[in-house]
Amino acid sequence: MSVNVAGVELRSPVIAASGTFGYGVEFEEIVSLDRIGAFVTKGLSKEPMAGNPTPRIIETPAGMMNAIGLQNMGVRAFVQEKLPKLRQIKGAVTIANVFGYTVEDCIEVIRVLNDAEGIAMYELNASCPNTSHGGMVFGTDPELLKELVTRTKEVSKRPLMIKLSPNVTSIAQMAKVAAEAGADALSLVNTFLSMAIDVETRRPKIANVTAGLSGPAIKPIAVRMVFEAAKAVSIPVVGMGGIVRAEDGIEFMMAGATAVQVGTASYADPRAVENIASGMRRWCGSHQVERVASLTGSVILQ
Repeated sequence: MSVNVAGVELRSPVIAASGTFGYGVEFEEIVSLDRIGAFVTKGLSKEPMAGNPTPRIIETPAGMMNAIGLQNMGVRAFVQEKLPKLRQIKGAVTIANVFGYTVEDCIEVIRVLNDAEGIAMYELNASCPNTSHGGMVFGTDPELLKELVTRTKEVSKRPLMIKLSPNVTSIAQMAKVAAEAGADALSLVNTFLSMAIDVETRRPKIANVTAGLSGPAIKPIAVRMVFEAAKAVSIPVVGMGGIVRAEDGIEFMMAGATAVQVGTASYADPRAVENIASGMRRWCGSHQVERVASLTGSVILQ
């Protein structure tokens, strides 16, 4: 069941996605962190952030919308308060999610993390508004993405995985840009920009007006995007988007993913990541698959 993502060996291809697993320590008594591949922390910024006003999460048909606003305690508080506890959990593999509103902010967060022990990899969220460029999102502008990846890679002492936005015309193009700029791996997809209106009040259901759509509703689009990205690059691709059962994870791997992340499913079942990992092991056993890594890109097109 082991896979290798950018030189980081994972005992399982199933990873807990950022924003759905806290800082890891919150799930210690619910999920055996040594039985899943890894977990990704909440997004870490240079300074603490309070996030958006409520309501900021709603349920949708086959999914959910959220506009949390990247609420977090800040990278320095994480290093001081959470990371020491994580280092005590034997076998836990920690991936630090990094974001910032400017390239300089991202670089500062990475520099703080570089000096900390107990982190295996960085996942850089390229789906954040870049306030230095008129509110543009890094992940939707090839030149901005190239600059972001190039400059953060220069300072990273650990493998750098870039989390791509699905709100683009060509995911393959953005994958190529990130890979050519030095990314060690890619993760996709992030949430889809969405909106919901209360027809009785005629007001948006989310205080932020728009939000990110996740859950089973987006899975077929996410699988297609992972397939296209994996064909476009030679670096590992970590797939996500609506995975709720073992077969979903298998499907993403067949599309080209080296590993997968589970997010929204954890809201319904806090042990979803561990259960999906166990289910994928059973699936491999019943289908005579000796190594789960052999599933990557194994879809039969003709």
